[in-house]
Amino acid sequence: MRRPSASIGFALVLLACVTAPVGRASAGALAFESGQVRPLALSADSRRLFAVNTPDNRLEIFDLTGSLPSKVASVAVGIEPVAVAVSASGEVWVVNHLSDSVTIVDVAATPPRVTRTLFVGDEPRDIVFAGAGRSRAFITAAHRGQNRPGDPQLSTPGIGRADVWVFDTINLGAALGGTAVSVLNLFGDTPRALAVSPDGRTVYAAVFHSGNQTTSLSEGLVCDGGATARPCNMFGTALPGGLPAPNANSEGIRGPETGLIVRFNPATQAWEDRLGRNWNSAVRFSLPDRDVFSIDAMATPPVEHASFPHVGTILFNMVVHPTNGKVYVSNTEARNEVRFEGKGMVSGSSVRGHLHEARITVIDGTNVQPRHLNKHIDYSVVPSPAGTKERSLATPLGMTLSGDGATLYVAAFGSSAIGVLSTAEIDADTFVPDAAQQITVSGGGPTGLVLDEPRHRLYALTRFDNGIAVLDLDAHSEVAHLTMHNPEPASVILGRPFLYDARLTSSNGEASCSSCHVFGDVDSLAWDLGDPDSLVTDNHNPGGSGTFHPIKGPMTTQTLRGIDTHGPMHWRGDRTGASIGGDPLDEGLAFEQFNVAFEGLLGRGEPLTDAQMKAFTTFILQVTLPPNPIRALNNTLTADQQAGRTFFFGPNVDTIANCNGCHELDPSIGHFGASGKTTFEAEPQLFKVAHLRTLYQKVGMFGMPAVPFFRDGNNGDMGEQIRGFGYLHDGSTDTVDRFLHAQVFNFQDEDERQKLQAFLFAFDTNLAPVVGQQVTLENTANAAAAARLDLLEARAAAGECDLAAKAVVSGGARGWYRTAAGTFQADRAAEPPVSSAALRAVASTASQALTYTCGPRGTGIRLGVDRDADGVFDQDEIDAGTDPADAQSTPVTCRGDCDGDGAVDVTEIIRGVRIAVGSTAADTCPGFGVTCPEVCIDQLIAAVGNALNGCGM
Repeated sequence: MRRPSASIGFALVLLACVTAPVGRASAGALAFESGQVRPLALSADSRRLFAVNTPDNRLEIFDLTGSLPSKVASVAVGIEPVAVAVSASGEVWVVNHLSDSVTIVDVAATPPRVTRTLFVGDEPRDIVFAGAGRSRAFITAAHRGQNRPGDPQLSTPGIGRADVWVFDTINLGAALGGTAVSVLNLFGDTPRALAVSPDGRTVYAAVFHSGNQTTSLSEGLVCDGGATARPCNMFGTALPGGLPAPNANSEGIRGPETGLIVRFNPATQAWEDRLGRNWNSAVRFSLPDRDVFSIDAMATPPVEHASFPHVGTILFNMVVHPTNGKVYVSNTEARNEVRFEGKGMVSGSSVRGHLHEARITVIDGTNVQPRHLNKHIDYSVVPSPAGTKERSLATPLGMTLSGDGATLYVAAFGSSAIGVLSTAEIDADTFVPDAAQQITVSGGGPTGLVLDEPRHRLYALTRFDNGIAVLDLDAHSEVAHLTMHNPEPASVILGRPFLYDARLTSSNGEASCSSCHVFGDVDSLAWDLGDPDSLVTDNHNPGGSGTFHPIKGPMTTQTLRGIDTHGPMHWRGDRTGASIGGDPLDEGLAFEQFNVAFEGLLGRGEPLTDAQMKAFTTFILQVTLPPNPIRALNNTLTADQQAGRTFFFGPNVDTIANCNGCHELDPSIGHFGASGKTTFEAEPQLFKVAHLRTLYQKVGMFGMPAVPFFRDGNNGDMGEQIRGFGYLHDGSTDTVDRFLHAQVFNFQDEDERQKLQAFLFAFDTNLAPVVGQQVTLENTANAAAAARLDLLEARAAAGECDLAAKAVVSGGARGWYRTAAGTFQADRAAEPPVSSAALRAVASTASQALTYTCGPRGTGIRLGVDRDADGVFDQDEIDAGTDPADAQSTPVTCRGDCDGDGAVDVTEIIRGVRIAVGSTAADTCPGFGVTCPEVCIDQLIAAVGNALNGCGM
């Protein structure tokens, strides 16, 4: 039995010598929570399985010819890969969400190698191949981004903001980043999933945040929150007036004047509240709610030929039936028109446990038929009875169909289960939710599926543990589970389930935080989640005063990304450490105050334990926002943006302060428009000053009547729009321009206002614009590629990113990272750094294309030369026969001489010579006759084993 070392300090000294790192870098603690869309794919012959390793920026390749899948290769791609597909020629294309790119991999090469990188719009998500011979690649992306040609038209009403990029796989074009055949623009917010008809002639594209024909009316339109309706004639047209009851909380204290959410009723052609009152005169636009689009893949160029409305609110994935052409869409439908959280004792109304319903919608010809996956839930009983959540399927993501189309497999991300459903029963809506129709997967959070029918197997990627579940369809069970290397810190891995796992965080198994905070972000809606049952509380925030009333009106869903430096939380800052006597600017304490939502909103029987809530908090404070896609990659501003920035920091925009006086911008301390301060200008409630990093994401609602806070409004109907919610706390303000017309602001002229708006759209974010961007240098003669690489190197030199490079050289995969000196260090530590020009020369040899990636600061060494961040470079590990993707598999790294006798320590160990460490706190390493601290014994034994193996012994 070992005895504890009496001298921990001494033990650590020797441990440092034995395992001294070579250029070790932190793996970083950024989480992006990019939603995987198509994370798995099979080769045409079903001999290979391809998987995206999202946190590790890799494509993993598995051989399926044995009894179990075995990994055969790993290829570095872009940052946050979320989708993979195999082309007709056998190449593998990978969609990189954060890099705004598509990586093309020649998997027939040994080892597999990247041949080209295509540039697409902002945050691409999915890819399919269709058209004649499946020779066209279709890729979804947002209608913006530095790689997208043309102005994103952020101030233009009535246009789509969902793009589908189309490339000819046979002729990608000579232009850097490829030449798209076309970029289709669809009338939706942001696209996500794609699917292809069996004959390859039709591509279906789904809008991600498609909305549900709800919108928010400003309190200036709703007027007084009276218990009885009264006419309101703000602009000459009578409106119903007044909020529906209740207007006071359980203490009888009247609430503030607030806005109101209304929903369009197709039967009456009216915008209605929960009382059925007609608010048409208050809404200056229409929401056609087009959710899924069909594209003629055979046309030149491909064109949209139909659209399908009312499929769902959040659309995740799609599959097409192989024989009848029906389209199955996994989605959730929001109930945000329902007011309040909590038990609903005063109001008789609550969305507790019933926020977004999980569904499969069937598109059959022109018929759109939603099917609720969890119709067994009795939402009137909260907490739900035992056995309810085990039957539920939460957050349905990836799907696949059996070859005959009779069975639909659904990855229930929030249930750690695969639903096995009869398509005939789905079509007829006769299926009964049953745990027997599920296959439980270990690892947690299944996102994508591929079916291997010849082997009677189904493969599921599990995001929680970054693994792959192997399911036996005959046994209806998991038979194996593989994990991929994951560089994420344990705090991220352990905390992630509290965001997504509906069985852990609710009683009915359908509701989770991610129901509204989709992949840690937003659902692009507003919710009225006050609780009249609750009490009025004091406001102790900086600059705050008075109280927080539990009736608060509509509030748009806020992102959980980038909240680690912005103080109290929620629009009013009413989640704050001050409520328990702590620091109101402590983000950790603030987030922990959300624990009450597990009972009051998700319908859990009890709150999380303190340890669980702290784990959730630690995780979520590491989730960050992506770079701003409007700002130039070189981080410069246009003339208008610069003028707007000057105004932002310039003279007072109102009688109190300049823009920065409230919306503090100081990246050095993590302030991006907010610092925890409270604002009181012309609002019936006090609000926390909002950050300004995501204004570009909220474009798409144009049309708002005049209200007292603003100087003007739209007198006429603005026509069809893609969003029902815009800016400010309730989303009722349609545009940034409208907000800048508020009476509290003073501008010299309209030009000044427009220039400020231009800067706000290009506002600083946590990461520089260049982060994630890539270029593949296919040869040294491409001037455009050289110029882009010059840009990446310049931004790395400016400290905005870490630059890494990858290539296959002389038949081996190699890597480099850019040092502070501007040279490039290879993944074999003994190799001297090389100049930029020398590294570029590698690409002068055929089949040695170099792909450069600008990663977040602190990740360059991991991305380039030390994948598992164990301090030993990748090629050194390969040379030594250890695994560069396993931090526990490490070669002999102590090249030093701890006792200073001139003999290398490992050599002394092998020869049985004592290492005279000069400490009484020592044990004898069994079998080797060496004296060493107890803490080092296992490592010394392992070192000897590695050394003997290296000598062929």
